[in-house]
Amino acid sequence: MQQPAPGDRARAISSLYPSPAILTAEHRVIEDPEWSLATVPHLADLCLQHIIHNFGKNPVLNRLLPEHQRKVLDRLSTDVPLAVTANLIRDEDYWKRCCTERWQVCDISNYGGSWKRMFMERHLENVVKRFIPNSTDPNQVLELIPLCKDYVRKLEVDQFLPPLQVDQKEEMDDDDTGSDFGDDEVSMHHYDIGVLITALPHLEELHLTYGMKDCGMNFEWNLFDFTHQDCCNLAVALKKCHNLKVFKLTRSKVDDNQTRLLVRNLLDHPCLVELNLSHNLIRDKGAQAVGKLINCSRLETLDLCNNQIHHEGAQALAQALAENSTLTSLNLRLNCLEDKGGEAIGHALLTNTTLKSIHLGSNNLSEPTATVFSQVLAQNTTLTNINFSCNHLGLDGGKQLLDGLADNKTLTEFDLRLAEVGQETEYLIHQIVWANREVARLGSLQNAPAKPL
Repeated sequence: MQQPAPGDRARAISSLYPSPAILTAEHRVIEDPEWSLATVPHLADLCLQHIIHNFGKNPVLNRLLPEHQRKVLDRLSTDVPLAVTANLIRDEDYWKRCCTERWQVCDISNYGGSWKRMFMERHLENVVKRFIPNSTDPNQVLELIPLCKDYVRKLEVDQFLPPLQVDQKEEMDDDDTGSDFGDDEVSMHHYDIGVLITALPHLEELHLTYGMKDCGMNFEWNLFDFTHQDCCNLAVALKKCHNLKVFKLTRSKVDDNQTRLLVRNLLDHPCLVELNLSHNLIRDKGAQAVGKLINCSRLETLDLCNNQIHHEGAQALAQALAENSTLTSLNLRLNCLEDKGGEAIGHALLTNTTLKSIHLGSNNLSEPTATVFSQVLAQNTTLTNINFSCNHLGLDGGKQLLDGLADNKTLTEFDLRLAEVGQETEYLIHQIVWANREVARLGSLQNAPAKPL
């Protein structure tokens, strides 16, 4: 029998007894199925992961290299507290993620092209909308001011919640003598917006509506009251907002006394150019106060749509308009001016040289107003837009307006829908206005600067 060679014997023994290295590898594979021979992550990546995971406690960003900053910002959660990120992160991509993850509709054009500004303004607005007087901690708003004040240019608050008054409400429900119209209801003051807006040095636009959304079966009229205390707080604050350019207080049941108080604090305002008090309860005395403001400010746009202004208020506005040199747009739609008010406005426009647009729709106007405006159309060379829709100018009134337009070259918009001027007259007026609009369009094209090649 042939004896095995020494080398063969060694190989046979090794096959029966694997080496420790092989045993270790097989043992690892069996015990840890996720174990891999892949390369361990770079130390820099491990450090960045640690920074991202602990960013809320230890925000490290500016000391990193630019490429490392980019990785941190791309992976950083949008849930990191605003107190950490507000004054540290300027990257627009990060704030874009914050906005798009929170709101479905994000139109950056309304915020100067800045995602960070959008987030700051909308976040602050949401906190104010949810503020419940006597219940919400005021620090929820106050703590945001140093974080947001450098970025907020505009605030739109369309809801102010009333304070919780459970005990009083139950007593009123048990009292059968209470009035259904709220005469005995307790006035409910809202959040003092003045505390906030006076601390925003760059605030230029303020849009407010004192009311409540989605009240459902809990509806009560006093949920929509703009109280005297609310008005006082707001009026004092407006006087301190020196950079405010646009102020809108709509759908808030603002009455004459409140209008006068607001106007008193807006007189000689250095920057205000647009005032919107539409959809309120302003009557003649309130309109008279606004008339004083017209010539004691820089107002360019005034909207008093859907109030209760009659001819006396219109006459006060007309007197101010006749002497004014800044106002370019006036909206008096859905009031009660009637012909006395309409004629007064028309006579003012015979001397006014700055107003470009006027809306007198739905004011119960008739032929006498059309007669005055036929003279306006013949003499005024500034007006470009007139709206007489939903009035009763009549066939004769329409013919007088057509006569006044014969030599007019500036009017480019004239709304006579449902004004009862007759189909033929309305068509002829439309032809003249269309021709004026074409001339204006061609002129603007000729005067436009040439684009570089």
